[in-house]
Amino acid sequence: MKCISWNVNGLRACLKKGFMESFVKLDADIFALQETKMQPEQAILDLPGYKQYWNSAERKGYSGTAVFSRIEPLSVTYGLGIEEHDHEGRVITLELPDCYFVTVYTPNSKRGLERLAYRMEWEDAFRAYLVTLDAKKPVIVCGDLNVAHAEIDLKNPKTNHRNAGFTDEERGKFTELLDAGFIDTFRALYPDRAGIYTWWSYLRKARETNAGWRIDYFVTSARLREKIADATIHNEIFGSDHCPVGLELRA
Repeated sequence: MKCISWNVNGLRACLKKGFMESFVKLDADIFALQETKMQPEQAILDLPGYKQYWNSAERKGYSGTAVFSRIEPLSVTYGLGIEEHDHEGRVITLELPDCYFVTVYTPNSKRGLERLAYRMEWEDAFRAYLVTLDAKKPVIVCGDLNVAHAEIDLKNPKTNHRNAGFTDEERGKFTELLDAGFIDTFRALYPDRAGIYTWWSYLRKARETNAGWRIDYFVTSARLREKIADATIHNEIFGSDHCPVGLELRA
């Protein structure tokens, strides 16, 4: 099974920047998007063979997730089932025969960390949600988790310490997730690979100089470790300030 996740930073804009060409090239069984920034009726996607599932934010042009799947799910749920967390279209869960597939767009703590307190509440609620799923069957989680976990995961760790996405609090919550029985698939396979990022600021030619952050992930239940054939980062693909990331699982 091949899965792809991509924060498209506005799907309507990304459609004008080669999204469909990349979608076809990547040829995933399940293709998850974050930051769609649209309602599903605002763009018609002709994706033969795929079922489409959308969770758009109530606020227009903001946040939002989508999943396109060749695999027919047993059920689909939207959000965490918690009122305060379910207005921004951040989570879609597909129950598959052998696992749960979850895509997430984690809230950004914002400049000045104005949303860090909310982010901590979100992290605890989301981790509890995943642990509940994991008790039933293995879980695959993908998306923009808005955190670089370790110093190896961004170009300039010292100057970015205490900036949103690289605070001790956010990194600690990612550690708590791993300690709850999950693995960062890319680091599980490539523990020492440096200079591989998934997001680059539009400022200061960050992508040209590869001054990036690895904040997009595939995280799975630890018991899926032996099924992981590869974890990929497609930094050759443009169209967003993020690049797609992938996971391949053996049958």
